Order: sequence, then structure tokens, then C-alpha cells
Amino acid sequence: MPDPTIAYLRSPQAIRERCGQLFDLACADQLRYFRCDLDRLPAVADYVLQVTRQHYSDLNVPFHSRWRHFEVGSLPRLTVLEAQLAALSPIAKAKAKFDLAIVSVLLDAGAGDQWQYRESETGEVFRRSEGLAVASFQMFQQGLFSSDANQPLQVDAIALQQITEATLSQGFQASATNPLVGITGRTELLQKLGQTLTCYPHLFSSITPRPGDLIDYLLTQTQNNELSASTVLAAILEGLSNIWPGRITFAGINLGDVWHHPALSPTSPISPTSLIPFHKFSQWLTYSLLEPLQELGLTITGLDHLTGLPEYRNGGLCLDLGLLQLHDRSLLQQAHLPGSELIVEWRALTVILLDLIADTLRQTLGMTATELPLVKVLQGGTWTAGRQIAAELRPPHGLPPIQIQSDGTVF
Repeated sequence: MPDPTIAYLRSPQAIRERCGQLFDLACADQLRYFRCDLDRLPAVADYVLQVTRQHYSDLNVPFHSRWRHFEVGSLPRLTVLEAQLAALSPIAKAKAKFDLAIVSVLLDAGAGDQWQYRESETGEVFRRSEGLAVASFQMFQQGLFSSDANQPLQVDAIALQQITEATLSQGFQASATNPLVGITGRTELLQKLGQTLTCYPHLFSSITPRPGDLIDYLLTQTQNNELSASTVLAAILEGLSNIWPGRITFAGINLGDVWHHPALSPTSPISPTSLIPFHKFSQWLTYSLLEPLQELGLTITGLDHLTGLPEYRNGGLCLDLGLLQLHDRSLLQQAHLPGSELIVEWRALTVILLDLIADTLRQTLGMTATELPLVKVLQGGTWTAGRQIAAELRPPHGLPPIQIQSDGTVF
């Protein structure tokens, strides 16, 4: 049985509860860096709805997942992938899609404002998340993550452990004149993924473990052809816990995207009561694995048990539109580490505000959480609106309002 503290800090319940504690302090104007202005909530929700209708006029919004980024530009990549996987069994096809999604999401930390990727087939240029998605898709197609030349469309532990920074830089077209933020961190993340796949045989059970082996485990967790989103998240948090660098540990376990905030417990050393979990990458990955599971005929339950993603587009939306306000705006001129008190506050408040935006949208539209789950609000939605307002306020690249010293493994 897992340690109860670790089990709690890995739960969506803990994310909302701990973020809620900081939110209450912000509403009472008792945080060091941020305050909330909930009078701005209706206007922010209206802006999100306007952006959603621009992209999905019928409000038939897909999930916020990595698969959306593979669809950019003129090349029908997913159609090509389906044709390449057509001869496989449904489970083997789902494993290949898990392989692709897991590696691509783990490579999706902020790229910086100078990097771009030119797709050889089309000549089209992509930046940021879309550029990282297209580049990782192409690397997957080329068999860069497979140790078996006869099975290029897979990701396995051997190939991941052997990947080098030079190889990954070449795949991303990164160079001194086309710099990609965090290329060393990304390389080490994939190498650690290759190592950790061998440590959890109940999750990744094949002779040469693959991320896609997680399919077999998740199928054992279904009941009446239903699988909860929280079960998928729990498997990811267990199976990938060892890959995150420089994180807080408890009882010898790497906690991952979990950070200290002194307002919750000012004692030293850091205590479990002062820790705020976010699990941004793990939840983004969970959202990105749900569609291959649905293609197997599974019904995904408990979508809204997961939280919104505390990253710079969603958080930037709240700050740019005044829902969040900095006490000292001169801090916008500095870069901040992911574990800094300011960034932890920004992320925690974003989690709660995303729930409030979603509730406001549902009330406006007369829709239920089942009809408009949070994963669709993000896509429609807050992430897209965050990018749009950033582009309007800070052209040409739409930089986030707060500068982050990224290592390629958090944002």
C-alpha cells in the first residue's frame, strides 16, 4: 500500500484543497504576491465563450489533448498515422498511440520565443506547442524512439535510454541560431523515462517495456467497460514518478510537480502540510490518453475529478484580464524559477479560477458538467483564450505575462 501522504498528494482532491487554501488567502488579500478580483469573473468567462464560439460555433468542443496539436497545418498527420497502424489489432494500435502521446507530452515544456520547426513535407513553420508536437510526431514516424528497425512506430525503454542531446536537437532542428529552451532537460527526461519503465513491471510488463504497455494495466482496472480518469492519472503518477528532476521527495519517493508554499506551513524543514501538488504534465498526459482508450470502446468517467492545467496560457489569461492581480507589477520584468513562491501562487490560483470560469460558462449556456466538462473548457476555451490575449497584448510572439526560467520539465 502506498504511503497515505503520498497517495493524498497524488490525488486531484489534494490539488484542489491545497490550491483552495491559497485561493482563500488571495480573496482575503493575504498572499505575498497576488490578489483576486472576482468582479472580473463574468467578463473573463464572456471572453472565453467568445473565443470558444470562434473556433467551435456549435460548441461541439473536443478534449484538450496533444491530439489537437498534431492536427495543425495542411498535412493530415492523424489520417496518415491511422493508415500506418491499420493492420494492427485495436490494442496494438492503442499502444502505439499511447507511445506517441506520452513522449510528445513529455517533450511539450515551453519552447521559448525564438525556436521554430519547419516541416520538410510541407515547408510550413510551427512554433511553441504545435511546433513541438509536429517535431515529436515526425521523430516518432522516423523511428527515433524505437530500438527495433522493423517496428519504427513504437517507443521503448532501450531507445529512450540511448537517446542523446545531439539526436534530440537534430530532431527538433535546434541550434545556436534556432535555440530550444531546456533541450538538456528534455533529453534527460526521456532517458529517465526509459529507465523507469523497467522499474514497474505491473504497469509496463513487456520484455522490452514500452509506455504503451500501460494499456494492458488499465484494461484490468475497468468495470462494466468503464474507466475513471483518476485511475489513468494514478497510474501515470506512479509509473512516471522517477523521471522528474530536482523535485521534493517524501519517504524516498519523488513527488513530481509538487511545491512548497510557506503560507500553508512556515515551519522548517518543509512539512507535508506546506506542499501544493499540481501534476500539470501528468494531467495533460491523462487528458491526451483518454481518446485512444475511448477508441477501444471504453467509457471514461469522472472527467471533472481532474483539474485545470496550471500553466502559463491559463494563468496568463487570468492575469492579463485582471482576474489575478500582482501586488508589485515590477515583478513582470524579472524571470522566476518554477519553485518560487510567486509562481506557486500563480499556478495554485489558476487551478481554482479555471473551475470558477467553467462553472460560469455552464450557467451562461445552461449546460451541465457532463455536457461541458473542464477538459473541453480548457480546449475551447481558456488555453486558446490565454494565447489569444497574449498575442494581442504582447505581439508578435504572445509571450506569457510572467517570465519563467524553464528547465524543460515543468511548463
